[in-house]
Amino acid sequence: MTTNNKTKGAVTVVGLGAMGTALANAFLNANYTTTVWNRSPEKVSDMVVSGAKGSTTITEAVLASPLIVVCVLNYEVVYRIFDELDWSVLADRIVVNLTNGTPKQAREMAIFIEGKGAKGYVDGGIMAVPSLIGQKEAFLLYSGSKIGFEAYQSVLSALGAVKFLGTDAGIAALHDLALLSGMYGMFGGFLQATALIDSAQVPITEFTTSLLIPWLQAMTTAMPEMAAQIEVGNYVSKEANLAMQVAGGSLVDFSIAQGVKPDLLVAVELLMKQRVADGHGGDDFASLFELIRKKAASKTEVIP
Repeated sequence: MTTNNKTKGAVTVVGLGAMGTALANAFLNANYTTTVWNRSPEKVSDMVVSGAKGSTTITEAVLASPLIVVCVLNYEVVYRIFDELDWSVLADRIVVNLTNGTPKQAREMAIFIEGKGAKGYVDGGIMAVPSLIGQKEAFLLYSGSKIGFEAYQSVLSALGAVKFLGTDAGIAALHDLALLSGMYGMFGGFLQATALIDSAQVPITEFTTSLLIPWLQAMTTAMPEMAAQIEVGNYVSKEANLAMQVAGGSLVDFSIAQGVKPDLLVAVELLMKQRVADGHGGDDFASLFELIRKKAASKTEVIP
């Protein structure tokens, strides 16, 4: 914690899990008077030792600051915590909720919190692990009350780079989930690739650093073109079309032959074969978007 006694303002952090603790520490290090509340009092005591102000009730915590930052397990927990609140103390306060959730949950929470008297509700997504909070590598997405965000943008910048996505309270959660989907796809591909390499007793670390990372970095340069293809709906292939890729051999079959579980590859291969069967063998890989987007929209309840 910083030793500078001059503070810039006040913020309350509700929830002291690994991420909540990192948020509170980042505010302390940026010289904000930081009040904390957590269901487990020992976590509050630990933060008090680090320089925070502890509170024993959620009402006391909300009264302490004009900006309330919430980061707990899920939205159900947020509701349970605020059910204990004396609602009158929400007046003139901005609530920033950094709890993971869906766009629908964020929109419903905005209606709930602002309906209870808060000046504004901002929902957010944290694109960083706790150890990166407060560092230049961290960035956070926000949406909801523009007045609330603009009033406390400088305070929120203590956590990492900020990006305001609009007044729809659910749009930050949508971007968060989309980015996480890309991340899990990347890590899933990494695990499949290293499992295949390991099946032949090839050192995984050397393969990863010398070949896999450069290869993936090179492949990311194709993404802007793929995005443009999706936006205009033109997938005519200039290089390796789907028919060629399907005819070239099955990664699923090869994985099985190597004693590697192929589940992560099955869905993609099925989509490629379906697209070819539907008469789009001359298209690029990006055309799988048409099956993914339309299939999801027709068979599941889509949260806009």
